[in-house]
Amino acid sequence: MTKRKGSTFWTKGMQSKFLSLTSSMLKAGKKVQKIALKSKPRTSLRKPGAQKSVPTQSFNWESCLAASAGGLRRYYLFKPTGRSTSKPIPLVVMLHGCNQDASSFATSTHMNKLASAKGFMVMYPEQDRMSNLQACWNWFETKSGRAQGEARSIMSAVDQVCAKHPIDPKQIVVVGMSAGASMAALLGMQNPDRFVAVAMHSGVGPGMADSVSTAMASMRGVRQSAKPHSALTAVRLPALLVIQGTQDRVVVPSNGILAANRWATALNARPLAPRVVRRGARYPVVVSDWKVGRQVVTTLAQVAGLGHDWSGGAAKQAYSDPAGPDASRMVWAFAQREIVRREGATRGIVKADTTRRVSSRGV
Repeated sequence: MTKRKGSTFWTKGMQSKFLSLTSSMLKAGKKVQKIALKSKPRTSLRKPGAQKSVPTQSFNWESCLAASAGGLRRYYLFKPTGRSTSKPIPLVVMLHGCNQDASSFATSTHMNKLASAKGFMVMYPEQDRMSNLQACWNWFETKSGRAQGEARSIMSAVDQVCAKHPIDPKQIVVVGMSAGASMAALLGMQNPDRFVAVAMHSGVGPGMADSVSTAMASMRGVRQSAKPHSALTAVRLPALLVIQGTQDRVVVPSNGILAANRWATALNARPLAPRVVRRGARYPVVVSDWKVGRQVVTTLAQVAGLGHDWSGGAAKQAYSDPAGPDASRMVWAFAQREIVRREGATRGIVKADTTRRVSSRGV
């Protein structure tokens, strides 16, 4: 069968533009990285086994089980106190990385503390080590359907939380670190109507791997394609925030650039010029936005000097660097602006500019 010309939006011209933009982002990242290294020495990557603490008081922290066709899924739930039990509140779904669990992830990210201040609930699905010895989410096993099965089990847990608690179904955010970031992207791609925003921290984007070997290659930057994944065609994909460290030796920085670019390309978004954001002595960030009309649909935050760690996380925790900008606040600020924008659109309120820019207040 003869392939028709113009059957896909991915033309040679767009691919050339994409590669040019990727190159400029890498150059911008290297430039701000030099600034960071001159002003503050980079902390070394902490290994698993660092100090572990209880994430919150026991009456706010619940262990739960959700049943699905794929089996049982354990998750932990943090509920902020002093909030109305009748008024629906947002839900943030947090997916940990390899060699982590719900408790350590909650401790390192400070997300529960932020939830108490802002009034949202936090859910932490937990991977079973029987499914993966390193507690990694099997986000790459898409050929066998294992990745999709894990995604469905997480959605079953989300449904259970929504059924039992006053959650606003239009204000659900999914966030992940490393393998959890890749699973978060898969969830957003498969359930675009269920999430108002997706946040990836140090992860590999959708469609970059379908096996253990290709996953490892993608993490190292060996097997990477600029072409968008075939499933990234939904016009209603949720807004995406990508946070990536320029000194990441586990998931190389090019993964963050590719994840953001591919998501934005699927939405036919146009890129804006990168800008540098810095607050105090924290690592500087190169922020790149993509817009559809006046709306920012994708943001990439490249944190200069950050390794494979949660930016702005707790000290003495594995995969956590307190010297970086606060990723949890960045995620919530990004999601909250999208929530406000959608609420305004529902009421017919049109603002002059509905952007969700990562600013100094967000870092």
